[in-house]
Amino acid sequence: MANLTGAIKGLYPETLSPEQLEKLRGFKIQTRIANEKYLRTHKEVELLISGFFREMFLKRPDDIQEFAADYFTDPRLPNKIHMQLIKEKKAA
Repeated sequence: MANLTGAIKGLYPETLSPEQLEKLRGFKIQTRIANEKYLRTHKEVELLISGFFREMFLKRPDDIQEFAADYFTDPRLPNKIHMQLIKEKKAA
């Protein structure tokens, strides 16, 4: 029964020990910091996401999944992002 209790305890964060909660909190903070650093060094991610949302809100497609698939598989997309990066560097 001890193994089952331990397994169940691991599935539900509200049953974590104070030490486990502190480790989880630290892990979440470090993950957020790492994600933020990554996004700051990869401007193209912001351009991809903001471009997608801009087009989605302008076109308001009925089938968002199909729209997303078409948007992200557009063979012109890498060039569009590259040109936006160049434009932003010139403006800076």
